[in-house]
Amino acid sequence: MSSNETSGQSALSTSRLETLTDGIFAIAMTLLVLNLQVPQIPAALVAARLPHELGALWPKVLSFVLSFVVVGVYWVGHHNQFHYIRRVDRSFMWINILFLLAIAFIPFSAGLLGAFVRQQLVVAIYGLNLVAVGATLSLIWWYATTDHRLVDADLPPQAVRAGGRRILLGVGLYLLAVALVFVNTWLSVALYILVPILYILPGRIDRHLQGRPPAVEPSGASDTSIASERYIDELH
Repeated sequence: MSSNETSGQSALSTSRLETLTDGIFAIAMTLLVLNLQVPQIPAALVAARLPHELGALWPKVLSFVLSFVVVGVYWVGHHNQFHYIRRVDRSFMWINILFLLAIAFIPFSAGLLGAFVRQQLVVAIYGLNLVAVGATLSLIWWYATTDHRLVDADLPPQAVRAGGRRILLGVGLYLLAVALVFVNTWLSVALYILVPILYILPGRIDRHLQGRPPAVEPSGASDTSIASERYIDELH
């Protein structure tokens, strides 16, 4: 019996961990809207002051929309990882809890960003929060795929590397955004907006999930080569 088969028998189901994760994501996304408050204006002054008061909310609206999309991007990434992760163990569950800790902090850092969008410290805190989210998501993938600990034994190393690079791209860009705080905070905010767009744009995985038939493989291709290309296509 292989070591992978042994670990598979002693490991736990992913179902409860996925349920907890989905719940934390749902709560975090809901809490984000609490940073938006309806302006309190005396009835006699509503017509005169309402446009100004609504306009003054734009940093909070920006923070809400940006953070909601960012959390959604990370939910999609985590969900895609569990397309390949077949089981969990105690260490993996605690790594996932660290990831959820970083996710649960986003409503606070987003609230700071909405209230003090021009402050270097606040913009840096928001970026470091996103770095922590990406780093722990990368740790999840690394732990699950090392020696095929929690994934299928035939998951090719090319696919593992492709998935890792995709996560670390965001981490690197968010670190750059934090560094740009000392140059211009608006450059950092612009990069915060750009990163989720890069992950929202359709990739090969979208065609796979839509059930489109795979391309015909050339005759004579080995099973390992075909499997590698299939997994890499799904991860992009």
